[in-house]
Amino acid sequence: MQTRVAGPYDMARQNEYFGGWVRPAGDPRSILMAFPVEGWARSAAVLLRQTGDDTVEGEVHGPSAGDRDAAEAAWRQALAVLSLDEDGSGYPLAGERDPVIGALQREHAYLRPVLFHSPYEAACAFVIAHRMRVEQGRAIRARIARAHGEAFEVAGATAHAFPAPQVLRRLSELPGVGAEKVARLHGIADAALEGRLDRARLRAMPVAEAYADVKRLRGIGDFFATAIVLRGAGRADALPDEAITRAGIRRLYGLAHEPSAAEVARIAESWRPYRMWCSVLIHATERRARAAGSGPRRPLPAGARRLPQQ
Repeated sequence: MQTRVAGPYDMARQNEYFGGWVRPAGDPRSILMAFPVEGWARSAAVLLRQTGDDTVEGEVHGPSAGDRDAAEAAWRQALAVLSLDEDGSGYPLAGERDPVIGALQREHAYLRPVLFHSPYEAACAFVIAHRMRVEQGRAIRARIARAHGEAFEVAGATAHAFPAPQVLRRLSELPGVGAEKVARLHGIADAALEGRLDRARLRAMPVAEAYADVKRLRGIGDFFATAIVLRGAGRADALPDEAITRAGIRRLYGLAHEPSAAEVARIAESWRPYRMWCSVLIHATERRARAAGSGPRRPLPAGARRLPQQ
């Protein structure tokens, strides 16, 4: 299968920021992912590789050779994970309007958000990792996938899919996951089987309505609901209210204080219709700055400017 990428994209640079995939033969311009395909009839593995500046091609493993609809569904889901189902041709224009964003885009090769394989998997990930280190949560999910998900051998590499909701629903115990979390996971599985966590459904709803709907799940509050909708379903123009992004805005725009929601909205107005993409770009930049031990007054990227104070 093959798709033309609308807008700038560099899979190797995406791999630098969002690791965790299996990369056959260590090729930085390829990604192997495995996941339950929405609709939940089965799981699939998808191998994607960038073969040109505007071309991504790949193979779908899992659906039977004659089931083209299932293969297409898995391919579309894999593209959504990488934000390649969105038209990014106007993304550079946001950087032309805002030199801070433009400098970061060039520095990070027009980084796009990477999503969870589905809102279902996002919800499970956040519930499992609640009150744990991120690395602990990932390790538990990987163990669950190895024990209960489908395994795929592709190009000499092995990828394990997280269990589909109907499988998760039957599991009464999960090592490292307490009884209350298991009950929450069962509720998530039920919601997925009912279609309430379908990516297309959550994208089609007004953002506030989507948040409210996801909060009906047991144990899901404001923070997790936002993450499930934005990082599970994906909303290119949603504007998250998140601490690391606010800190990044403060540093990169030279503000004397952490910006309020109204100030963030004002700054982000020129990012439309890619406010989520620009927010992720700032978030990733801030996380890297912190990991490198940069102080709060790290020099601005070339071409950036500080906003005047209000």
